[in-house]
Amino acid sequence: MVQFMAGMKGEGKTRKLIEMANQNAKTTDGNLVYIDDDMRHSRDVSRDIRYVDAGKGELANYREFIGFVLGILSQNSDIKHIYVDGINNILEVGAVTNESLLKLKHRFDDLVKTADVAFTISVHCDKDSLPEEIKSALV
Repeated sequence: MVQFMAGMKGEGKTRKLIEMANQNAKTTDGNLVYIDDDMRHSRDVSRDIRYVDAGKGELANYREFIGFVLGILSQNSDIKHIYVDGINNILEVGAVTNESLLKLKHRFDDLVKTADVAFTISVHCDKDSLPEEIKSALV
């Protein structure tokens, strides 16, 4: 399952994402990963969750981000859910477009099937501007 959480800055997406991850950590049998653009929320995320600082704007586009995620998955085959907080901050400015979100979703849909992993990705944007396929995956 690939889910998205969308909204404008300051609407509480990060808080909700952390709550989801922490709740999931109490019940899941596998490992969880929380990817953020810095370490400021590392103390809010359960110690049972692997916290990854992807850096602010370090990755140029969705393809590099997919490679980054594949690297994480290659190190641990027991990852059950990956939470991505603020994909807009992780990728270079302007790299997150409707087209890139759709391509990211399609690639992650494939990973859901092959690697048995789920994704929840937060995006800073107006929900109404998203394509229908992404809107249907909103939580």
